[in-house]
Amino acid sequence: MWMGLWQVGRVVTRGVSQVEKKGRHQSIARRFYSDESSLKKTALYDFHVQNGGKMVPFAGWSMPLQYKDSIMDSTVNCRTNGSLFDVSHMCGLSLKGKDCIPFLEKLVVADVAGLPPSTGTLTVFTNEKGGAIDDSIVTKVNDKHIYIVVNAGCRDKDLAHIESHMKIFKAHGGDVNWHIHDERSLLALQGPLSQSTLQKLTKEDLSKVYFSDFRMIDINGVPCFLTRTGYTGEDGFEISVPSEHAVDLAKAILEKSEEKVRLTGLGPRDSLRLEAGLCLYGNDMDQDTTPVEAGIAWTIGKRRKAEGGFLGAEVILKQLSEGPPRRRVGMISTGPPPRTHSEIVDSSGKTIGEVTSGGFSPCLKKNISMGYVSPGSHKNGTGLKVLIRGKPYDATVTKMPFVPAKYYKSS
Repeated sequence: MWMGLWQVGRVVTRGVSQVEKKGRHQSIARRFYSDESSLKKTALYDFHVQNGGKMVPFAGWSMPLQYKDSIMDSTVNCRTNGSLFDVSHMCGLSLKGKDCIPFLEKLVVADVAGLPPSTGTLTVFTNEKGGAIDDSIVTKVNDKHIYIVVNAGCRDKDLAHIESHMKIFKAHGGDVNWHIHDERSLLALQGPLSQSTLQKLTKEDLSKVYFSDFRMIDINGVPCFLTRTGYTGEDGFEISVPSEHAVDLAKAILEKSEEKVRLTGLGPRDSLRLEAGLCLYGNDMDQDTTPVEAGIAWTIGKRRKAEGGFLGAEVILKQLSEGPPRRRVGMISTGPPPRTHSEIVDSSGKTIGEVTSGGFSPCLKKNISMGYVSPGSHKNGTGLKVLIRGKPYDATVTKMPFVPAKYYKSS
């Protein structure tokens, strides 16, 4: 989504009448309030509305941007207590068959074969030029079953890409089939109270489920897929639940947390992922950005670096060896918060890149952003300037994540 979601939040919370006073915002109002009838709705849509969700179009879906609390307060609450997100607009799918792993490894950079059963990792679907088609969580359920979650805005192109390669693979005798989990909803429970809250709804010992682990277990009496992961930098879980049970599960989670875990929308989710230094596909990564440029070369498995065998491997392996033409960096800056496409210049005033995501951090109480700069300007502590409405403001390259990650890992 090219506009920062926090900006959308400001527009929504001002109200349509105020928005329409200024011509610049009229197009924004049309963009986020038009043609509601054509939007898809998750199984929790009515539940969101009943709880004060401000619904906006996002990737073809009507999704809650925020609820009754502000985006600032909701972001902080996630890090101090917890948040429950409806992320059912994202697409879950399963690949099955004895050749599902070698098939998938033609399309992604991860060492899927090397994953222990019931564990997953972030990976990147690449194109022939090494660019990112999408970044996705891939879980090896077992040697004959892979579970994948892809971004909502990339669903159509991802599925078309997978299907076209699957047809070729199967035509050469490969054993792989797939199922798209449109019958399921996806909830993300994030924050310090995630484990203690969810433990009240399952017999599984969650203290033995670590970051990136996957389980098929009963939660609130219903068979679910559980992954200990998220998009906030906090400890948490993503729960794939049959859609007919999604509302009951959401209610149970909120109740068991004694209302400390709050329903949370896309606005705070964007702030949280930016504080965590995580890429938003379409802003910080796209089909012209390699994993090396994006600073996530760690997603490329050691065996894959040695063997290649995925689309765009020649380009990516060359960048690993010789360095990329640009690098993603984090920045802390003065003045107004940087916005997407704000120019980044060096001390001489030369343009060396641009901001891809930026805003005011609710938790750090300072401006944070990420963007791409020329090699040599990416080192921590490098002084730069960001142009906002033509005026330069001081910025310093800063190590990410901006807020320390709190993933639950085995000691």
